[in-house]
Amino acid sequence: MNPELEIIGYLGPEGTYSEHAALKFAEKYKITKFKDFPTIPHVLQAVEHGEITLGIVPVENSIEGTVNITLDMLAHELSLRILGEIVIDIKHCLISKAKDLSKIHTIYSHPQALAQCRLFLQNHLTQACYLNCNSTAEAALLVKEGQEGLAAICSVWAAEKYQVDIICENISDYSSNQTRFLVVGKNDFCSNKNRQKTSLCVALAKNRPGGLYDILAEFIPDQIDLSKIESRPAKKELGEYIFFIDCLADLEIEYKHVLNRLKQKCKLVKILGTYNRIEVYNQQDGER
Repeated sequence: MNPELEIIGYLGPEGTYSEHAALKFAEKYKITKFKDFPTIPHVLQAVEHGEITLGIVPVENSIEGTVNITLDMLAHELSLRILGEIVIDIKHCLISKAKDLSKIHTIYSHPQALAQCRLFLQNHLTQACYLNCNSTAEAALLVKEGQEGLAAICSVWAAEKYQVDIICENISDYSSNQTRFLVVGKNDFCSNKNRQKTSLCVALAKNRPGGLYDILAEFIPDQIDLSKIESRPAKKELGEYIFFIDCLADLEIEYKHVLNRLKQKCKLVKILGTYNRIEVYNQQDGER
């Protein structure tokens, strides 16, 4: 990989958790060029069209679960590959020009962030209405440019960047809040030996009793650990699903025979990527 030729795209504007994940990834691989986009689909489409080389997109939160748009686009719309994953600690705060919670009437944030702070909002801000934004940093920017009664849920990093006072810190419903981000691209960005994880999606030819069991049983003889299994609508008709599977093995090289057996049982087997396992960055690693 030539770092000077690489551009990393992320969900913007500046100050998002996605930007933090992009910066930590870029630091390791000496990449210095970045571009922010208004939505997750914009990031993924920019990689698909060659506008940027790599994209950093959220895929799973420890409180709210899967970011569906990311999985759905990778499965149904794009020819991108997952090249890596990063986990970031999420430390939400409430920012506002108002000094008193009772004076806040509108709270902006990304839908996931609002959901991750549901109990805090329920207990302290019942008078406020909640408005969705494309990102937590966009919410912070709206508060910076708006009137006193507005507030946003965002990172401390975004609060500092947009110079809005923090009213409450650490407001997530659960203290161990983390988000997993995927690094996606068209080609491997570096030599990726000893890859430890494969993400794939599969679909049965038709719904039948024991069908999913037959798929999962193919991993047992080789004692392959399945770290995640999830179903999503196949986008065709009610009751038809595809299954997303993360397994701790390289199905494309080391366990290719497992992949071949799956192809004999399924009408769809799409490898989303084979890559190295999680890199975790916490508060001490640079989240401000």
